[in-house]
Amino acid sequence: MATQSPLIEMPLFPLASVLFPAGQLHLRIFEPRYLDLVRECTRHGTGFGVCLILEGHEAGSPAVPAAIGTIARINDFHRGEDGLLGIVAEGGARFRVARSRVRADGLLRGDVEVWPAEPELEVPVEFALLQSILERLIETMAPHWRHAPRSAYDDASWLGFRLAELLPLDATEQQHMLELNDPLLRLAELRDILPRFQKP
Repeated sequence: MATQSPLIEMPLFPLASVLFPAGQLHLRIFEPRYLDLVRECTRHGTGFGVCLILEGHEAGSPAVPAAIGTIARINDFHRGEDGLLGIVAEGGARFRVARSRVRADGLLRGDVEVWPAEPELEVPVEFALLQSILERLIETMAPHWRHAPRSAYDDASWLGFRLAELLPLDATEQQHMLELNDPLLRLAELRDILPRFQKP
């Protein structure tokens, strides 16, 4: 019987988008509760949990988040021309929220079980087309990945997560791809979705 990972307490940031492991997240912070979150994370060198919003909105009353999310770690911040704080964070491990609560200031906090990283599996030859498609998507949409090593494209998990964030999937489909635990199944489902995006 597998032992359950110990729960870790962290602030949660519900968003209208999905963050994948190794993905980049750009945020403009203006609500006091999220300024406090950034201060906490930078002071202690900790991350925060990003979860897709199931009900509600990013600003205002606390939203209802999905149970599966991704830990984000801040690696850069700046002050924008509008005076707002901008941060860049990178997606790390995925997690499942065991329980959550809302603080008096409206900040959501959760006790989360961190998932282990997926095994590194080589991309089977039948998914070679997905590697070519990702190269084209990165060239036009994600220049920060242009210098990714060739070996990254051969990693089924990395390939699937990058395609899931760059293909025009809706948020529910992206969340499904995040929750899958089999890198090859994720590639198979992405391959089956592709005809939808082909021009007639």
